[in-house]
Amino acid sequence: MTTSDFLTATRTFYDAIAEDYAERYRDELAERPLERAVLTAYAELVGAGGRVADLGCGPGRTTGFLASRGLEMSGLDLSESMLAIARRENPGIRFEQGSMLQLDLPDGQLAGVVSFYSSIHTPVDELPALFAEFHRVLAPGGHLLLGFQVGDEPRHFDRPWGHPVTLDFERRRPERMTELLTAASFTRLSCTVREAVPAFGESTPHAFLILRKP
Repeated sequence: MTTSDFLTATRTFYDAIAEDYAERYRDELAERPLERAVLTAYAELVGAGGRVADLGCGPGRTTGFLASRGLEMSGLDLSESMLAIARRENPGIRFEQGSMLQLDLPDGQLAGVVSFYSSIHTPVDELPALFAEFHRVLAPGGHLLLGFQVGDEPRHFDRPWGHPVTLDFERRRPERMTELLTAASFTRLSCTVREAVPAFGESTPHAFLILRKP
């Protein structure tokens, strides 16, 4: 699959399901204390007023939460339908359409980058380029937060909520992700892994890496 192919597939999928997705996961962070703890710790590491981009922001729930913790947030997503929800729910935050692989930002401009379950649609051979782009836009001392499902096999979603779209959600191993991020010149600060919560429809653990650009 080419870069253009997976970007198009991801955009098409989320444009189709945006409103259903946003409604289904409306209270997601309120129900997940461990995620809130990781996000709060990340906000403290970045520091109040730090400029942070939430890349692959979806409906903007994580973006809004981090803004409430004192960060200067912006959001970026492939899906205009997701961005419409993010703008509607977070009128004070700037959201733009675009690809994480080609950020329209100068080098070293950000205090933080967040990729909360958004790298899961990036093919493994594109991850080095993705992490290099994260590194490029971070200032020295800036922090990266990466969230993803743990595992070795993708989860395939076919016709969610009856929409005629399909997409694979890649699962990764924290050890392998750390190797790739270290190769991209990041230093790992923490790795948090929580077990799956079947009540949320989960079947695998979830991992959260916080890294620093030296």
